[in-house]
Amino acid sequence: MFPEYRDLISRLKTEDAHFSRLFQRHNELDHQIHNMETGVTPADSVTIDTLKREKLLLKDRLYAVLKKADAEV
Repeated sequence: MFPEYRDLISRLKTEDAHFSRLFQRHNELDHQIHNMETGVTPADSVTIDTLKREKLLLKDRLYAVLKKADAEV
């Protein structure tokens, strides 16, 4: 996710608690969705779609933080 911001992501994960929480939650959702889609964890399509929407919202928020931090550098 966002390979052009790899260094900035690493920095923000240690320096910005809010960014770190968003990033961690995004990764948790990614893992959860993967397990549901592969049948490891049972789930219906509505649940998966809801989690995917939450994950996309988090991705948008992460990107906004990255853009702002990149502009400040």
